[in-house]
Amino acid sequence: MDRNLALEAVRVTEAAALASARLMGRGDIDATDRAGADAMLRTFQSIAINGVIVIGDSESAEDGLLPIGARVGNGVGPELDVALDPLEGAAICATGGYNALSIIAIAERGGFLRCPDMHMEKIAVGPEARGMIDLDHSPTDNLRAVAEARGVYVADLTVAILDRPRHEKLIEEVRRAGARVKLLRDGDVAAAMATTRPEAGIDILMGTGGSQQGILTAAALRCAAGDMQARLRARNEAEADRCREFGLRDVDKVYGIEDMASGSVMFAGTGVTAGDYLEGVRFFRGGGTTNSVVMRSRTHTVRFLRSMHRFDLKPDY
Repeated sequence: MDRNLALEAVRVTEAAALASARLMGRGDIDATDRAGADAMLRTFQSIAINGVIVIGDSESAEDGLLPIGARVGNGVGPELDVALDPLEGAAICATGGYNALSIIAIAERGGFLRCPDMHMEKIAVGPEARGMIDLDHSPTDNLRAVAEARGVYVADLTVAILDRPRHEKLIEEVRRAGARVKLLRDGDVAAAMATTRPEAGIDILMGTGGSQQGILTAAALRCAAGDMQARLRARNEAEADRCREFGLRDVDKVYGIEDMASGSVMFAGTGVTAGDYLEGVRFFRGGGTTNSVVMRSRTHTVRFLRSMHRFDLKPDY
């Protein structure tokens, strides 16, 4: 893939973030989500890519603007897989919360794990603890391994966990082990990405969230030299059957980071609201500012971009 494609992709996430941020805190989740998707779709058409969406905002065109199977880009160049979320954290943005992002990952054909939209158990860390995590081990054992790898005490670690009833036992064990806990309302993608940025103050992400967000997280962490393991969590036989429809026979399989995002991968993300990894959109008279990240797995290059946008010159924003 052309390395300049990553910088082109960030224009798409910037447009989506600016559009969603316009509706921040107004309480309309659907409108906020749709604004980002509409802006992302329009901007994508000017990008030199022959892309097929493998993770989108819906499974059918009736339910979303960027469904799985849709094509994006101007049709020029090799066929690539695209995983995206115009607004990761629509409820966060609608209520003025923390960690909403607009994100895109691009890979060579077949680079992303195809799986149904369901629960996924995850553990994610930054570069210092790469190769030290094991989802088959207990949370306590993983905390000790990460602490040893980083040369700190378990008490020095901060663990991000989604604040859900299903995580009650996990939270109790992490606290008993002596680590600190940061409970998240939503936004586990941003929290996982924050493990690669020491100043963010998050060392590990643990717990169960969405599978689609899990694949996007794996793409980001591969580019940033982090590490991740995950396992699909079927809540009933219907979900287990759905996994088998995707060719995933072993429902309990633990997936490594390269199982979920392989080959050459590029990632772009823009903050919509302030978060653990990126600052959110700010508006001023006649324009606005965005904060974004652009990454490539081939070189582990991570670029942070602060951009100023003039709405009189780009009225679509």
